[in-house]
Amino acid sequence: MLQLSDIITWIHEFLSANIPAEWAVKLIEYVLVGLGFLTLYALIALFLIIFERKICAYFQCRLGPNRVGPWGIFQVIADMVKILLKEIIPLKHNDKLLYYAAPFIVIMGSLLTFGGLQFAKGVHGVDFNIGVFYLLAVSSISIIGVMLAGWSSNNKYSLIGAMRSGAQVISFELSACLSMMAMVILCGSMNLSDMMESQGRLWFIFQAPIPAFIGMVIYLIAAHAETNRGPFDLPEAESELTAGYHVEYSGITFGFFYVGEYCNLFINAAIGALVFLGGWQPLHFPGCEGFNAVMDYIPSCVWFFGKTLLLIFLSLWVRWSFPRLRIDQLLHLEWKIMLPFSLFNILLMAVLVANGWVF
Repeated sequence: MLQLSDIITWIHEFLSANIPAEWAVKLIEYVLVGLGFLTLYALIALFLIIFERKICAYFQCRLGPNRVGPWGIFQVIADMVKILLKEIIPLKHNDKLLYYAAPFIVIMGSLLTFGGLQFAKGVHGVDFNIGVFYLLAVSSISIIGVMLAGWSSNNKYSLIGAMRSGAQVISFELSACLSMMAMVILCGSMNLSDMMESQGRLWFIFQAPIPAFIGMVIYLIAAHAETNRGPFDLPEAESELTAGYHVEYSGITFGFFYVGEYCNLFINAAIGALVFLGGWQPLHFPGCEGFNAVMDYIPSCVWFFGKTLLLIFLSLWVRWSFPRLRIDQLLHLEWKIMLPFSLFNILLMAVLVANGWVF
């Protein structure tokens, strides 16, 4: 089957054959990669907005958007145009530099993480030997923009929302990191390409079922909490804080926060698919050669986006099924339940790997 990596190889060979200067070939490729990532970033955000609206309507026995375009699929385009045309309302007595820098920092952290994902075989922006560490590091940049937005707005509701978001993200980041470290122990490498190759025979969720399943559940809960979505939407609690840390933003500045939130939903689900469910690797079972051959016919990008979409659906299911937690309940869940389980899971994984008790 034709893979995305084949298309990328053809583009490189075409440019190299027609442009003698190597630096010009690299420059054109860098520009194409940047434009490709920005386009994919925007398209994923638009798709997830309409996807969530339809899923939300299904859970609440409604139709959802159904006016603009067939089945309402162009409603997000209309909303995007509306946000772009809206006036950016200036504020008095706020820190203007930090106020306008905050949404760009949120987008920057999201884009840096986006570039580290492996969308298909050989299709990624960067591939470090410490790829997992890179993803964990740059994904934490966005919280700086959230804190700056809450403080620079000179609004008590924004500040409270930012403080809640900071406490929530920093807390659940620990469990998310520890659950991923258990998979690093299983693989023996922090390189995402190595992790994908290690799952070519069998996904991690099947290689060490008990610790991998525990780690996956912990990661999905922690990642869902980091996106500030229900039942962990305390930073944006409408009944208490109106809109939380971005209550004073309007127009395209609010749009940056909006797009970043949905892309972070995709990024967290994509990391979960890469680390636990094999990423772009097809479903293989040792000894089932006929079944494995059929699975290989499905393009790697279809496997990646299919698994990611499944985890996104689970996140939306949770959001529209559970009531909002109190802040004390949320922190109790992390520090007294999830964090001890994460530490125990790392110990369990280390024991299994050291004794060779993995498939």
